[in-house]
Amino acid sequence: MPPKQLRLNSLQAKTLTLLQEIARHPMFADATEDGGAVIRMLPDAHGDHFHIGSRVVLGRDASGLQNSSVHVALERKGFVELAGREIVLTPAGAAYETGMRNKILHGSDH
Repeated sequence: MPPKQLRLNSLQAKTLTLLQEIARHPMFADATEDGGAVIRMLPDAHGDHFHIGSRVVLGRDASGLQNSSVHVALERKGFVELAGREIVLTPAGAAYETGMRNKILHGSDH
């Protein structure tokens, strides 16, 4: 388990969870050899939700994806690296257990 200073607040945890899920899909990201991923693009929202593969995410759970303060906080903790418009999920970020996956990633009904 990471040291206590690496704990995440709710917004950071939700955002990292979404970045981890986005990183699993070649449509949005490229895996790196070290276990991380370069996230090239974020999913487009339609209505109050968006899709990541077969999972559905409500817009209210994704406010951190467009929040530069959240990105900087995740970078400071070593979970992402910011590279221009791309977000690089580090191996530490990919492996971190947020406990949010089943709470914000919903099974798709379409």
